[in-house]
Amino acid sequence: MPLATWSPPRGRVRSGLASAVVTALAATLLAVVPTTAAHAAPVLLSQGKPVTASSQEHYGTAAAGAVDGDLGTRWSSAASDGQWLQVDLGSSVPLGQVVLRWESAYAKAYRIELSPDGTTWSTAYSTTTGAGGTESVPVSGSARYVRMQGVTRATGYGYSLWEFQVYGGGDGGPALPGGGDLGPNVHVIDPSTPDIQGRMDEVFEQQESAQFGTGRHAFLLKPGTYDDLNAQIGFYTQIAGLGLRPDDTTINGDVTVDAGWFNGNATQNFWRGAENLAVAPVSGTNRWAVSQASSFRRMHVKGGLNLAPDGYGWASGGYIADSKVDGQVGNYSQQQWYTRDSTIGGWSNSVWNQTFSGVEGAPATGFPEPRYTTLDTTPVSREKPFLYLDGGEYKVFAPVKRTNARGTTWANGTPQGESIPLSAFYVVKPGATAATINQALAQGLHLLFTPGIYHVDRTIDVDRANTIVLGLGLATIIPDNGVTAMRVADVDGVRLAGFLIDAGRVNSPTLLEVGPQGAGADHSANPTTVQDVYVRIGGAGAGKATTSMVVNSDDAIIDHTWVWRADHGEGVGWETNRADYGVRVNGDDVLATGLFVEHFNKYDVEWFGERGRTIFYQNEKAYDAPDQAAIQNGTTKGFAAYRVDDSVTTHEAWGLGSYCNYNVDPGIRQDHGFKAPVRPGVKFHSLLTVSLGGNGHYEHVINDTGASTVPAGTSTVPSTVVSYP
Repeated sequence: MPLATWSPPRGRVRSGLASAVVTALAATLLAVVPTTAAHAAPVLLSQGKPVTASSQEHYGTAAAGAVDGDLGTRWSSAASDGQWLQVDLGSSVPLGQVVLRWESAYAKAYRIELSPDGTTWSTAYSTTTGAGGTESVPVSGSARYVRMQGVTRATGYGYSLWEFQVYGGGDGGPALPGGGDLGPNVHVIDPSTPDIQGRMDEVFEQQESAQFGTGRHAFLLKPGTYDDLNAQIGFYTQIAGLGLRPDDTTINGDVTVDAGWFNGNATQNFWRGAENLAVAPVSGTNRWAVSQASSFRRMHVKGGLNLAPDGYGWASGGYIADSKVDGQVGNYSQQQWYTRDSTIGGWSNSVWNQTFSGVEGAPATGFPEPRYTTLDTTPVSREKPFLYLDGGEYKVFAPVKRTNARGTTWANGTPQGESIPLSAFYVVKPGATAATINQALAQGLHLLFTPGIYHVDRTIDVDRANTIVLGLGLATIIPDNGVTAMRVADVDGVRLAGFLIDAGRVNSPTLLEVGPQGAGADHSANPTTVQDVYVRIGGAGAGKATTSMVVNSDDAIIDHTWVWRADHGEGVGWETNRADYGVRVNGDDVLATGLFVEHFNKYDVEWFGERGRTIFYQNEKAYDAPDQAAIQNGTTKGFAAYRVDDSVTTHEAWGLGSYCNYNVDPGIRQDHGFKAPVRPGVKFHSLLTVSLGGNGHYEHVINDTGASTVPAGTSTVPSTVVSYP
């Protein structure tokens, strides 16, 4: 938070059915999720779990294809009898049923076998009259390992399974219900609701300056027209329309963020959001003066948009996506900004780092002056899931993936994607435990976190492909006892969106893991997305984490995140809120669109995966380094803000800025802001370093290229590099 002072696809093969079949299957599975708690529910235990097989027919039909929840992928064996497929459930659990979804090459005779250790096996089911298609067979007993042992093939080909699904009773408790009410901190409004302005003002009064408070709120507006409304949006507050398109819900008025609480300085206007609304501003221009962790998505502004506070004091960065601004966007004092896949009537001013991708009406690249970096399209994008009303029924809409995207998803017709009923979601409310949340996931439910704070004493494990974890009102997850808050398996299409992870007092090795170490499955057709997911270490109280976010899965998309080691608030100090690393990317073909990472004790971003891409990066080095020795990195002065490992052969990034404000020891020097191997496949475009008021300096921008910030002295003038190498 500054103070005021494309590479080709890898050609991997996926065999299977059309995506429509997969969608239909998902809808069928969701339809059978129970909505009342009565008897123990059958829980899908096998999806995303480790799986092995006796053989594999060819590349593209690996064992994992039978437990990924995708009817477009499969396992197939060599063309001989006696082949097997087995899944490791992780621990011994009571079992009830196995479902085999055969491809045309099925087993006429086979056994289902169970084992506690993967060595000693017992037969739970046997047949010599297998019919192929989908076979559901009962099993009983407890086991960690479950195996399909093929005996006789029905065809001249091998054994081939679209899916091998093992169900059990979980902990034997009652099934958790899907759907239900959204809790007391979700304010559902319709045009006839009495005193809408008063209700919004009451929450704003509570939240305007509650930077590290415990209140969490979401205002959800039903489709219709709202006249003479000024929705002022404070900390941990979300406002969103409940239509399928922004124009379904129109405010003749304003959705406002200003900085009166901080004397006209908007550099601490964090953690809030506006989504899925049309706004016709009273004055013709809507004011949205925000900094990090504040998203503006699926909005239609029927006029102009002013990104500066009243009085034009400093503001420090933000994010627009899938939005249409009919008039001009006034950047004014915004130090950095990223706009993606939108349409604007124009853009004014540039301070340090304004970046655009896929934006109709964006200014042309002018870096270093004016400081615009513009890409015609966004290589890959998939918009954030959102809650809406279909008639009187709540559903979550999950937009489709787009490649080479430009403009909004909604302006030229009905958005494309899948609608999932709220009954397929476990509605998480304050007081829910990690055990309950994991039980819901094991049942096959998605998660909808209502506004609140959630302490978890064990990791939330997202193991099923295509799972949605969606937060409302900046729902906040705090890991206790040093656990990792959330882990995602190496499966297709998980969507994480709209929540904050706040480090606990006991050091966590990681806070969010996307894919396990060594992940290598192909997710290019259906990537995992991380959107408006924020991470905080300190500020609301002492917290620690060695590494905040680790991305191991290939093809993942990080779309707008602020990963922040706090520089102010409670529990702040060089060792008090120790956090060495911000984001580490190990997966290949990972794309970051809107990456904000700040203040880590060592590296803020480290990139080890191949063919990574970043569009827009904003960084500040840790203010509170006590002296030069504290940040010495061997013979190198300081840890780079963004480091590409020497092993990487292909990487590309656009629109990057790193700023230093070493206010404890202004004499500290950084050798460079960015570090990367020098080779043709590693490319950087439009990057800069800035010394804020002369508090510390960079000797170079990237490696040994780019001028020192020292000549600018205390005048806060950027040192720039247009392209590297």
